[in-house]
Amino acid sequence: MLDNLKIIRRRSFKKANVKTFGVFLFFSALTWLLVQLSKEYTQIVQIPLHYTNAPLDKSLSAERPQQVAVRMHDQGFFLLYYRIFRPELTIDLAQTEVNNGNLVYQIEDNRNEISEELGIDFDNSTFLDSSILIPFQPKQERRIAVVPRIKVSYAVGYSAGQGVKIEPDSVTVSGPQNIIDTIKEVPTLEITRTNVNRDISGQVKLDTTNLGRLSFYRDEVGYSLEVEKFTEGSVQIPVEVINVPENLNLAYFPKRILVYYQVNLEDYERVKPTDFRVVCDYSEVNEGEDYFLAKVVERPGFVTNVRLSERKIQFVIKK
Repeated sequence: MLDNLKIIRRRSFKKANVKTFGVFLFFSALTWLLVQLSKEYTQIVQIPLHYTNAPLDKSLSAERPQQVAVRMHDQGFFLLYYRIFRPELTIDLAQTEVNNGNLVYQIEDNRNEISEELGIDFDNSTFLDSSILIPFQPKQERRIAVVPRIKVSYAVGYSAGQGVKIEPDSVTVSGPQNIIDTIKEVPTLEITRTNVNRDISGQVKLDTTNLGRLSFYRDEVGYSLEVEKFTEGSVQIPVEVINVPENLNLAYFPKRILVYYQVNLEDYERVKPTDFRVVCDYSEVNEGEDYFLAKVVERPGFVTNVRLSERKIQFVIKK
């Protein structure tokens, strides 16, 4: 029994010694590391680059620099920070100048911004290059028409004499020529306005989905629509038949039909039956048919939603 107790005590003592030694070793290593990191070193650190405000008329080359080398003289703590966390340097391309096909970013001209962003002291740090050269290719430019996608439903008795107006009706776009040459128009985002009974206006974004390689000089346009109080009117118009062969004697009916239309209340009195012309074209009749399709070929420019009381005009050929 005593022998077993001795063995247990001996093992416990050995474990205690191992733990003590481990703690001592850890703190010794930590102390050594802190001492080493507190010393000053001179090392070359690679700083990643991030570009902003790229000119719309230029496309940055894929060969542009991705990092810049800086010789730093500082405590190991700070050098370790730059190696582990790799803070980025933002290159504002609006602060560059063009030279021999490159955008040139001068380090000295932007040292205050660099020092603030990276937290480095220029007295102890030196950029290995005095400037950063960013190669680019010029982009092609075009004016592209803007197509509105604005759906409007009106309150009863209201409508618009003209469609939605876009201002500006086209935008300047730049990009690779093989892409920009295929773009004919750019739509707006969809907007739906319901129960409209007054003028509307606003701003709408352009829909540039799948056009990421193009640069738009503006991303939204203005829209407006003048809404007016409308009323419906009707006039009875004679039916005119054209392109009838000279030796053909036709009888058709009805001889007159009603033309319905919508018009602004202010223009209602201006509408005259003589402003309309309803025509049937005999040359458009298919073999075996005994009717024309009437259509309005003339109408006042200020009326809308023109329709006929009936389109089929029956005819017979007299012998």
